[in-house]
Amino acid sequence: MARNNSGFVSFSSISVRRRSPFVMRLALVLSFAALFIISFIALTVFSSNRLMNIDKYEVTNVPSNILPSYSTTSFQSADGQTSLQGWFFKTKNPISTIIVVHDAGSNRLPFGVEMIDMIESWLDNGYNVFLFDQRNSGTSGGDICTYGYLEWQDVLGAIAIVKQISVTTDVILFGIGTGCTSSLLAYSSLPPEGANENTLSEYSQNIRNLNFDRSYIIGMILDSPAKESDDYIRPEVVQKEPLGFITQYSVPYAIRVSSGADNASLAAEIARLPIPVLILYGGHDTFIGAEKIDQIITERNRLNSSITKSIMVAGAGYLEEYSINKNLYIDTVNNFLNSYYKLDEV
Repeated sequence: MARNNSGFVSFSSISVRRRSPFVMRLALVLSFAALFIISFIALTVFSSNRLMNIDKYEVTNVPSNILPSYSTTSFQSADGQTSLQGWFFKTKNPISTIIVVHDAGSNRLPFGVEMIDMIESWLDNGYNVFLFDQRNSGTSGGDICTYGYLEWQDVLGAIAIVKQISVTTDVILFGIGTGCTSSLLAYSSLPPEGANENTLSEYSQNIRNLNFDRSYIIGMILDSPAKESDDYIRPEVVQKEPLGFITQYSVPYAIRVSSGADNASLAAEIARLPIPVLILYGGHDTFIGAEKIDQIITERNRLNSSITKSIMVAGAGYLEEYSINKNLYIDTVNNFLNSYYKLDEV
């Protein structure tokens, strides 16, 4: 306390001394907050880059004497910038062509050499088969994996090349893991059947140049579909990335932003698909969550029960159904195909 020249007491020096500790504490808190935010952003960027720059998984060397006859195919993704590679297997008088869309970190043989049995069964049942590597997989081009957020354009490229090389007039998409995201986004990116010029003008030139619409896809087989597209990325972050329990929501967001995409409600897309759908999943799936897939199936059956089939393979985890019970898997898929598609009389 001090007196000024007029005799009054001045409290300014006391007020300053009292405020100083508060200002210091506030500055310290703000510094810690800034440090946390910077660290959080850096960790998010680091983790998203790691997940997007995964190594290519090379195609298994399959002995030529056990692989059905096929032709090697090179084609472009619908983005016009990514070179892709695939195998085309054809049969006599085909009903349709099945296009397999693999999971992230996999390739055109998502179940390895054991997949040959399923390919042969499809050929025997009257279906052409197209296997291909999405971007940054197998022998295809591309430097990053986006868990379906850009790969849907690869699916459209695959449909376009099949339209050129196959005598069939439609395709069936077989999505596995994130291949479900790729397949569903590919379908929703196409114009509806019979779209007029005003509607078509809303689509990019690349999409219009494809010269096919949603009606060209007559069915979907989905192995372990998620409720949201981000649901395939979150478990990867939690399980593999430092402090992933903190960045499990920010990393998928970063991957989406870098892809120029939005988090897609796959469950809503699946529920309203006007085409036959088969859903396969493992009863012990803790990656996506078997109970969440049950919810997808319940909603799908509520809206489209007459064109919906599903099966849960007991004891199988995420994408383990084929290895756990291959015969059941193959029979289920073929029964689905036989239920909805028939060979025209020759």
